[in-house]
Parts: sequence; structure tokens; C-alpha cells
Amino acid sequence: MRDLYEVLGVERGASQADLKKAYRRLAQQFHPDKNPDDKAAEEKFKEAANAYQILSDDEQRAVYDRYGFDGLKRGGGGPGGPGFSNVEDIFSAFGDLFGDFFGGGRGRSRQPRGADLRLDLELTFAEAVWGTTKDVKVTRDVACGACNATGAAPGSKAEICKTCQGKGQVVHAQGFFMVQTTCPHCRGAGKTIKDPCPECRGRGLKGETSELTVTVPAGVDDGQTLRLAGKGETAPGGTTGHLYVVLHVQGDERFRRDGEDILTEVPVSFVKAALGGEVEVYTLEDNCNGVANVDIKPGTQPGDVLVRRGHGIPRVQGNGRGDQVIQFKVEIPKKLTQKQEDLMRELAADLGEEHVKPEKRGLFSRKK
Repeated sequence: MRDLYEVLGVERGASQADLKKAYRRLAQQFHPDKNPDDKAAEEKFKEAANAYQILSDDEQRAVYDRYGFDGLKRGGGGPGGPGFSNVEDIFSAFGDLFGDFFGGGRGRSRQPRGADLRLDLELTFAEAVWGTTKDVKVTRDVACGACNATGAAPGSKAEICKTCQGKGQVVHAQGFFMVQTTCPHCRGAGKTIKDPCPECRGRGLKGETSELTVTVPAGVDDGQTLRLAGKGETAPGGTTGHLYVVLHVQGDERFRRDGEDILTEVPVSFVKAALGGEVEVYTLEDNCNGVANVDIKPGTQPGDVLVRRGHGIPRVQGNGRGDQVIQFKVEIPKKLTQKQEDLMRELAADLGEEHVKPEKRGLFSRKK
């Protein structure tokens, strides 16, 4: 195992203030919320917590400074040594520190929070562009009204758990570590119920299907997520989780999106591309069914673009819109009438096109 001072990046004579500062810096860097699904970061997060738990205790620090890990193994440091088995144990042990550092109040205990929920929501292309409201149904756990979320039957009450003395956590030895884990008897609640509520069977929660209105802002894109704060599941004696709405936007063959810009391909005849003219294009107006006339300059080449500023996707933040980029797709006819072919050959000759493929003539044409 690495030296605990090395883990925190401090000198052996560091003050408690220096230890706390170093730990807070590492906790911020490797915090699970900032490094989701990163096992390496989680291990460093727990390693820093283990080191700080020992060195922040004067007695354990003295034992470690004199005897190292062997001294802690012999129990010289007393209970509360290193060895957090999971991140939640760290939050439970350092609730005051994390509450102060990550935005909560000093001295506030870490409350349990209900589970977050996910909902997938289908949107048409026009609904994503211009925004909409959707009524959805969500099944979730809410506080039981019969027992006021206590889990105890009316007229009775919960009792302090004798195993953890109401703390919800127990400490036990694991090798030379002292590991703090959730109480197996009360499952972290800190209380036990002898006479459970018949409505919720002692959970303090009951399932409920609610109808919620989701407001989708204009300009959202496929895969984006909306958060409905407090619309998740409830935790007894704690706070409510959030509902995360994942958006799935259908495509529209008339438009291709690139951020807040929109690309529209417009077919143009080779005659109109050469001589110039006017063409109709689809727009996002009128719920993505708008039409506008745009000018084509003489000599327009395949792939040339025309930009309509401010006619693209509305920005979610509300500061204007992107652009509509119109790309001209010059179409060449696959078949010509004899008159059209003669005119084209006349034009080719006038333009000095000497290498135009000669006209094919059949047997009877040659004899004639």
C-alpha cells in the first residue's frame, strides 16, 4: 500500500488544515459525479478517503507515524480505520465535509435521496425545432399517506435499531482495515418496525402512477436529456430523486441538421443552373412546412450553396437561430428528345466542345 502522506500529496508534518485541503482537492478531482463509470477514478477517490480518515484522527495518525500499517493492524489506532468498501460509505463518514465542499451547508447530515428515474420521449422533427408540451405517465414510489412515510402502522412507531444504535452504519474489522458498511438489520434506516403499515407493508412508500407535463423547449436535439427536479422516487425521511427525460427525435428527409444550422438540398435543372432563375425551397416556418422562393445566379455549379441567415434551428438558450444552408443539386437529364439533342450538339459546337461523343446511327440510317 502507498504511504498515506504520499496519497494526499502532503509532507509528514502537514497540519490538519493542510490535510483537509489536500483531501478536498483530490475528492473534487476524482468525485464519482465528475467521473461516471470510471473505476480508476473511483479507486483513487476511496484511496484518498482512507488516507484522510486515518490522518485526520490524531490518535490513529500517531500510531501510523510510529508503526505504519502494522500498528493499525494491531488495533493501536482504535476503530474507524481505513477501508471504505464503497462510495456511499465515504459520503456517510464525511457528510459534513462533502456538504460544505460540494454546495451544501456546514454541519448538515447527508440525507438519503430517492432513486432517479428515466423516461424515453419520442418527438417529431417539428416538435424538436419549435418546442412542445407532452403529457406522460410515470410510475414511481411516493410517500405513503397512511403512515406519513414512517412505515409503522397507525398508533405505533418505529424503534431505534439496536444493531447500529440508530446510525444506519456498522463498523467491523476486515484484515487490518476497519470497514464501515450499511447496517444489515435496518438496511441503513437506523430504525426497525415491529408493526408495519398495512398500506405500504412497512416500506413507508407506495407505488403511484402520475401524469406529468413535460415542457420541451424549442431547438432540442436527438439524445438530449431534460431533468424534472423532484419528480423521481421518494426516500423515507429524505429527499426526492429526479426524472430524466431522454429525447428521441425523428428525422425529416427534407432537412439535415448540423447543430443549430439546417441543410436543405434543392434539385435544379442544368438549364436553370446555367441561365439563372428562381426555385422553391422548404423552410422551418409553419411548423416545418414553409416554402420560400430563392434566386439562382446564372452559372450556378453543382454543390454551390446559398445561406439564409437566421432561418435555422432556434437556440435552446433563446439567443436567436442558426442558418439555413441551401445546397444546389444540378440534375442532368438521362434522356433527350431528338430536338433537344440537336440543340445540345449545336450548343456544344458553339462552345468549341470538339470531343462530344458522336451520334449513334442505326443500319437504316447509314444506308440512307
